[in-house]
Amino acid sequence: MRRSGDASPTALPGPRETAAVRQAAGLLLDYPDSALRGRLPLIVEALAGLAPHASRDAALEFASHAAATPDRELAEHYVAVFDQQNRRCLHLTWWTDGDTRRRGMALVRLKERYRAAGWSFDGTADTAELPDFLPAVLEFAAREPRDGTALLAEHRPGLELLRIALTDAGTPYARLLDAVCATLPGPTPADEAQARALALRGPGREDVGLEPYGPMPGPAAPGRGVVDLPFPTTVAGGPR
Repeated sequence: MRRSGDASPTALPGPRETAAVRQAAGLLLDYPDSALRGRLPLIVEALAGLAPHASRDAALEFASHAAATPDRELAEHYVAVFDQQNRRCLHLTWWTDGDTRRRGMALVRLKERYRAAGWSFDGTADTAELPDFLPAVLEFAAREPRDGTALLAEHRPGLELLRIALTDAGTPYARLLDAVCATLPGPTPADEAQARALALRGPGREDVGLEPYGPMPGPAAPGRGVVDLPFPTTVAGGPR
């Protein structure tokens, strides 16, 4: 589901490039705190060293923009952009299930899926996110290419709607969604039909608390927040 005129890659990036772009996009889609600011030169350098591809080029474009933007300006822009009310939400199950009990069950299944792949959850973090937070999903997809690609593909309609919403908002963050979607095969007719249906009806709404469904995951090894990327450097941190 792409707008007319959008570039559609003729081939997917290689495994090395795919993992690196997903990891970089996950880091860059998190709140731009001081830790991320310190890593930006490394992220830019790592992406620049990859083979050219639509996914790499889009991620590098945003990383370079972020590195050149003053800290406060970037942070304020992030807060303004990722607003659930304006359908620019970074939680994937929100797109399909909204704020409903059905979403709670989807989060439980997602936690089980992470655990089956050897990922653990830290229930003590004060800043714990839900497991459908896109930066967490992207870290998983970078580290677990088969399961992670399947998970992203299942949420392709929501990813495409978020990409379009960010593009319509005129934010450079749209380039990160361009990058992520370019690591996936083209959307299927079923993806496009589901995306159209979601766009028409919007996410469901039901006042429920999601706290019981747990914080976001971290990899069981080599340690939470340390991700081995497929190039000579390591980006430490990962999703908050």
